[in-house]
Amino acid sequence: MRLTTKLCYAVGGVPYAITSAAISISLQIFLLDVVQMEAFYVSMILFVSRAWDAVTDPLIGYLVSRSRWTPVGKLTPWLIVSSPLAVSSYLLLWFVPRASMAEGTRVLWFLAVACMFETLMSCYNVPYLSLNMFLGGDQRGRDSATAYRMSVEVAAMLLASVIQGQVVSVYNAEKREACEELDASHQTPHGASPPQSAWLQGTHKAFLTSGLVVGAMFFLCSLVLFLGVKEQRGLLCPDDTDRPSYLTSLKMLIRHVPYQRLVLGFVFSALAFQMSLGNFALFCSHAAGLGEHFQQLLLVLLLSASVAVPLWQIVLLRIGKKATVFIGLSLFIPAVIIVACFPSNLPVFMSMCTLMGFSVATIFLLPWSMLPDVVDDFAERHPSCKDLEPLFFSCYAFCNKLAGGLAAGLSTVTLQFVGYKAGACNHDDRAVLALIVLFSPVPIALLLVGMVFFHSYPINERQRLQLRERLQCDQDETCSSGFVCSEALRSSVGTSGRSDCDEEILGRRHRPGGAGGGLSSGGAHLNSKVSWV
Repeated sequence: MRLTTKLCYAVGGVPYAITSAAISISLQIFLLDVVQMEAFYVSMILFVSRAWDAVTDPLIGYLVSRSRWTPVGKLTPWLIVSSPLAVSSYLLLWFVPRASMAEGTRVLWFLAVACMFETLMSCYNVPYLSLNMFLGGDQRGRDSATAYRMSVEVAAMLLASVIQGQVVSVYNAEKREACEELDASHQTPHGASPPQSAWLQGTHKAFLTSGLVVGAMFFLCSLVLFLGVKEQRGLLCPDDTDRPSYLTSLKMLIRHVPYQRLVLGFVFSALAFQMSLGNFALFCSHAAGLGEHFQQLLLVLLLSASVAVPLWQIVLLRIGKKATVFIGLSLFIPAVIIVACFPSNLPVFMSMCTLMGFSVATIFLLPWSMLPDVVDDFAERHPSCKDLEPLFFSCYAFCNKLAGGLAAGLSTVTLQFVGYKAGACNHDDRAVLALIVLFSPVPIALLLVGMVFFHSYPINERQRLQLRERLQCDQDETCSSGFVCSEALRSSVGTSGRSDCDEEILGRRHRPGGAGGGLSSGGAHLNSKVSWV
């Protein structure tokens, strides 16, 4: 695999990374304190928009897998069409409605725009992630491309933190000036908010400007992906292949044990990280009293993560992916404990942000590097099932987004329960304690659960190397003879019966009017366990 292909593929990950980082950092503050929306409605918008992915991500993955090959590829048309529409919907997220608009109308507006954006991002991100399996090269080349992608995505998140940090700085400055004016006139009680028109003019402009900058980068990076990456047609994926139904495909994915364990470990770990980092800005401002240093702290965290990604790639090549996951995730626990115990100590906070960055890099790199191994294991066990790679990646991406939605929704509901007041100059001890709990104890408990599932993940380094050798042998045999004999592949699974995919395809071929016109050649073809290319 050429270096230019890896770099252009990595640049294609910038749109999702930079928009996700911007939304994670700023959207909650934007809706709570700028739009002045109730915390309950903010929680509903954040959770429902992510829950909408529960429907769109797997369905789009299945639709992508059913797509036909075109002159520019099978996945690329989805990227071309979705990019400009996703940029437009992202810009609408930062539109501030008129003050005269009813609150119910504002809630419906942001809910509709958020769901539209998530749907269009699924149309972009699912084909993009699946493209990893169609870059050409072997398993080692795909792992290298994943490492490049994660390095670029961390850099994109770093850039997004700089952009959004400037926006948050404008917001904090205007709010501080308004609160000082309010203090000069009379003592500020807990929960008192300055008038909205007095301090939001510069913040409105800052959010819109950041939206335009991020949208322009989205479009340019998607253009680099389209021009720099040529989608390679899979050797074992002809257009006329019989495919299982959507429900059968989902059932097979759920029953695949390595995929089960990897997804569960990823969900709980991602939920832990997003719960902690999603409340990072509020924790710095209200619990640690370091709101003016928020941007520096976030930059330290992301800089250390960008440095750690290539280092973790070297480590996983030496000790294996499973061991690297445990080492990297465990670094997060002492870091957040120390920050929670000494929140106002800036040097300690910055040091722990460095440690947190190394741990964050693990969740960026390792689960996505392990997923192609699971796809290869599934392909070995079910050689009759083709073109399911987009469904694997779409369900995986959905779990990541669902974790983010759950983290944001649970956080805002908790803040609503303890009496957090949107736009307030001061907050009581209950709100501060809730922020500390959401930043440290809850994420630690979730992360420990995720590590238990990673421990039960069945593909170790020895099995992964054996799988790579068998797949490489099968690929070489395909190129030399024109067909692949699946006997060796099925022997590792057992020959007592056919897979669900085989039964589905055979059933359709033997139905009157089904694929194959009722001829027995399809059944004989499968019974002889030979898959023609």
